Amino acid sequence: MPTPALAYKIAVLVFLENTAGELLLMLRAKPPNLGVWSPIGGKLETAHGESPYECAVRETWEETGHRVSAADLHLFAIIAEKAYEGQSHWLMFLFRCRVPLPALPPDIKEGRFAFFSREAIDALPIPDTDRNALWPIYDRHRDGFVALKADCAPGRPIVVETEEIFRC
Repeated sequence: MPTPALAYKIAVLVFLENTAGELLLMLRAKPPNLGVWSPIGGKLETAHGESPYECAVRETWEETGHRVSAADLHLFAIIAEKAYEGQSHWLMFLFRCRVPLPALPPDIKEGRFAFFSREAIDALPIPDTDRNALWPIYDRHRDGFVALKADCAPGRPIVVETEEIFRC
């Protein structure tokens, strides 16, 4: 079945931890992912030529008030998602921040924050694609690198293929 002609969106997700190793998630108050927990992130400002690293630095500051630099970030995955929720294609850059958050950020209009152990995240309301693909990618590759493509077309099982992998 051919892939539908949809717009491509480019975004980052940033995985932040506190000093106890718990992960910061946001309970989203707006789409996408309204009403479920997910890492912070956002779309690249492509009109300004923003790089994925610049976007991750900006989104971390805007959403948490935590100042980081590109050197504080580790790019551990790139995922090309076809037909996510049948709405658009996504090119996602996943970063792990090496600098722990000193405290829980205050709530923002996009949602509220909480820290969770990695094990506790499995019991939370999270997007199905996060449960089946994102968190397993984080578990396996957060210290290395992987490039993936995923067919997320509605009505079919998500098919994820590895295009490149590097383990530390």
